[in-house]
Amino acid sequence: MEEKEPQHLKIRREIGLLGGVSLVSGTMIGSGIFMSPQFVLAYIGSPGASLVIWAVSGVVAMFAALSYIELGMIFSESGGEFIYLLKIYGSCPAFFAAFTFVLVVKPFGQAALSIAIAEYATAPFYRGCDPPQLVVKCVAAVLLMVVAIINILNVRIAIRIQVVFLVVKVLTLTAIIVGGIAELIQSRTIIVENLKVENSFKGTQYSVSGLGMAFYQGLWSYAGWYNLNYVIEELKRPEVNLPRALVIAVSMVTGLYLMVNISYLTVMTPRELMSSTAVAVTWGYKVFGSWGWIMSVAAALSGFGSLNGGFLSSPRICFVAAREGHMPDILAMAHVHRLTPSPALIFTTSIGLLLLASGDFQSIVNYFSFTSWIFFGITFSGLLYVKIKKPELPRAYRVPILIPIVALIAAVFLVLAPIIDDPQIEYLYVMLFIFSGVFLYVPFIHYRLCPGLFRKVTVFLQLFLEVAPTEKNL
Repeated sequence: MEEKEPQHLKIRREIGLLGGVSLVSGTMIGSGIFMSPQFVLAYIGSPGASLVIWAVSGVVAMFAALSYIELGMIFSESGGEFIYLLKIYGSCPAFFAAFTFVLVVKPFGQAALSIAIAEYATAPFYRGCDPPQLVVKCVAAVLLMVVAIINILNVRIAIRIQVVFLVVKVLTLTAIIVGGIAELIQSRTIIVENLKVENSFKGTQYSVSGLGMAFYQGLWSYAGWYNLNYVIEELKRPEVNLPRALVIAVSMVTGLYLMVNISYLTVMTPRELMSSTAVAVTWGYKVFGSWGWIMSVAAALSGFGSLNGGFLSSPRICFVAAREGHMPDILAMAHVHRLTPSPALIFTTSIGLLLLASGDFQSIVNYFSFTSWIFFGITFSGLLYVKIKKPELPRAYRVPILIPIVALIAAVFLVLAPIIDDPQIEYLYVMLFIFSGVFLYVPFIHYRLCPGLFRKVTVFLQLFLEVAPTEKNL
């Protein structure tokens, strides 16, 4: 009698069109629009130029998202950049992408976002001064653990939370827009001063580094356009819902961001905006008076939804990389009852908690963006390679070749701009860390040394966490 092979688990397809739009736009609308405007303005120097940065950032995010739609149609597996580089360029660059995203990019993003939420959540208790960093980081750590637990327990609940918080975010941004219109009706003095022809671009800084840093801060607020590609195996009818969700989400967010920034400039001078540590709260106190603390709560809730969206998607890179043999086997397993990738979630949360101890919001965003756009650029080049060399590959969607070319040019600029104009040793550290992955890749991935090294640990963790191997859901 033949022995049957052990059955592997399959992650369920739980995400529909509404869930997809909520995942993308709900992740994009987070702390960025509430904290980045002052940094964009500080780097670029003028209100008019800052609005241009926000608009161009939206266009770049749309072009990048359209490029990822075609990649998702060709390679219908979860994992985003990792799986695309694996299929196009092979094992080595894919490993470096997974190594960097799992250990640096995604945990840094989670840390920066949790810090931003904690600053907003604690701001009402420390009016007139900045909250202590110890308090902020303790609150941020609690937030990371709460969101991780939600995603470990049930994907469906996490998606519902994402939808609910998207509604909160849109209502919050709409309130800012309406408040700006109301202020504009009462008095046009500030916005006329900010945006009249002779003043709107006065003081614009044209340095390559300043422009690059301004785009880093702007694009940080659009971060999330790629999230649906990380969970495409959990998306219902991806050939239909992936393009629809991305186009709807990025278009909506771009429009909201531009109107919100105009609203900020309706009631705040550039000096007030740049000196604020929490733009939405400062705006709230100027418009709503003593009720301005409501904006602090709304911004914190908005950031929480974005953090939840990140936890829905980013651990999937770790999960898929492990499934392909590029990380420990335990990370490719899912809970036998809940069907969530709990080991990957626990692992990435642990790294995020460690990173909370270092850096501030602005520096974290800069290094996060620099590292991310290195691999985004390589991925765009992979799409160009596939379009030129392998046009016969089946796909339900084709993007005009000009779009990934523009996205690639933007990625190259964002990587080179801060290095050429204002080189800092930290960027060298980032590059050295990326290439340090070779010390793991050569012995353990390429030569497959010590295959049984972690076997006993894997078995123990598998029993302890109640997890089992999974198979692809194609």
